[in-house]
Amino acid sequence: MRIIPVGLRALLVELPEPAHTHALVAELDRRRERGELPGVEDVVPGELTVLVDGLDDPAGLAAQLTAWRPTSVRPPDGPLVEVPVRYDGADLAEVARAWQVPEEEVGRIHSAPEYRVAFCGFAPGFGYLTGLPERYHLPRRAVPRTRVPAGSVALAGGYAGIYPRDSPGGWQLLGRTDLVLFDPDRDPVALLTPGTRVRFRDVGR
Repeated sequence: MRIIPVGLRALLVELPEPAHTHALVAELDRRRERGELPGVEDVVPGELTVLVDGLDDPAGLAAQLTAWRPTSVRPPDGPLVEVPVRYDGADLAEVARAWQVPEEEVGRIHSAPEYRVAFCGFAPGFGYLTGLPERYHLPRRAVPRTRVPAGSVALAGGYAGIYPRDSPGGWQLLGRTDLVLFDPDRDPVALLTPGTRVRFRDVGR
């Protein structure tokens, strides 16, 4: 664990494995619920980092963190969001070949698990979803695209995701959805937040 001061009231904690990130976030949540972390305004998980913001005494918490031994626990279930998908993505054939299945099977495989938002980043509204079995993990594309359309459903490494807006990207594109992931005029503005459960539903092409 490495602890880096950020500004006057925040700490960035770097961790060696995603499981440690989940455990630390759960421990911080437990202590906040018990009133042991007054002033903390936000806990922002990344893949291997946790940002703790709004601290009255960052140095004091940094000293405590080194003594904590958070245990890995299953995070509480968040709300369930169903995502209708047309599996007609530009990389569908390539993914099918890598998985050694017919193209028609890609949607069934991808939509079978229940996913969970591990953390958010890259762009407003973009959630990194865990849950795809390891045998279906694939690397990013060797050459990223300069433009990926909003609503593209994709995967890379051990994560699935949905592009909330047009942007460059190197993930493997499986399909697309009309669901709006991020809307500044909506409350909440982001549909996917850490802990949210996600089900993809194949609606054909």
